[in-house]
Amino acid sequence: MSQKILVVDDEPDILNLTEKFLKLGGFEILTSSNAKEAMRIVEENYDDIDLILLDIMMPGRSGYSVLEEVKNNVKFKHILVVLFTVKSFNEDVQKGKKLGADAYITKPFSGKELLNRIKEILGNNH
Repeated sequence: MSQKILVVDDEPDILNLTEKFLKLGGFEILTSSNAKEAMRIVEENYDDIDLILLDIMMPGRSGYSVLEEVKNNVKFKHILVVLFTVKSFNEDVQKGKKLGADAYITKPFSGKELLNRIKEILGNNH
């Protein structure tokens, strides 16, 4: 069975590109363009989602608030959350870690690097 990843990003081009790269890697992909929709998807699919690739800067609710909600909910906290952002300052990384992020991937990214990093985080050679 393939592993399922929820990709959350408000930029359609990034969302589509990321989805294509991860599908090429054999992953099943769900997508969301905002925090509210992402939480609805998590609520409906939490038993099946292995990892959330989460943008920090989105209109409305930030990725940090989604991260916090996922990690503070006993039903969802098993899901790996990887922050996926252009915000690579040390304080951003530290805030993500403090809130429970499992890893951090910065944009821009190459498809190969993204796939390798996701596979590493999931701990397999998918």
